[in-house]
Amino acid sequence: MAQAEAADRRAADTLLRLAGFPQKKSLEEFDFSFQPGVSRKQVKELAGCAFVERAENLILLGPPGVCKTHLAIAIGMEATRRRLQTKFTTAARMMTSLAEARTGGSFSRRLTSYVRPRLLIIDEVGFLPLDSDQASLLFEVVSRRYERGSIILTSNKSYGQWAEVFSGDQIIATAILDRLLHHGTTIAIKGESYRLKDKKRAGVMQDPKTEEESQEGGSVSNRH
Repeated sequence: MAQAEAADRRAADTLLRLAGFPQKKSLEEFDFSFQPGVSRKQVKELAGCAFVERAENLILLGPPGVCKTHLAIAIGMEATRRRLQTKFTTAARMMTSLAEARTGGSFSRRLTSYVRPRLLIIDEVGFLPLDSDQASLLFEVVSRRYERGSIILTSNKSYGQWAEVFSGDQIIATAILDRLLHHGTTIAIKGESYRLKDKKRAGVMQDPKTEEESQEGGSVSNRH
């Protein structure tokens, strides 16, 4: 029994190392009080990774700084603990990797590295626009994984803005969304940037509304 448990731990540690997470994050560290719109119950259920077993997807939408990546990594780390092969990448890094492999004649092998894992995490879709070739590469990955493997995808763009992400190509945007959402869950996170909250509390930064009111007050006094 002890030997089996030790083997399981070693396997999980290996999967964690190979996943390529930029940092370690846990659900215990996630501040649900700062993002009350995120359901603790739903996130806990997702962390059980049953959706990965069913080859379903998870899409995390919201503006920068609302901890989309934190949730994606934390759930991904839970997957490795369950010995589910996981790979983390950003959209930009994946596009560069696939484009270089295509030029170098190793495209099939590189594509397989994104298709094979049980869970693929694609971070920051929409942070930078994708040209038509890059959009086609993303479609290739999503299409190959459709009903075969799970994707966690984070984006700062609402679904209505996805055509902008793909250089105005509504057709490919719809095709990608169709495959992601057919067996997928969307969590839209609203609110302020978690990274900037302490600066706002310290008065280093102002909320846009507060700043606007301050400027309006100044303009009134100037008129007098």
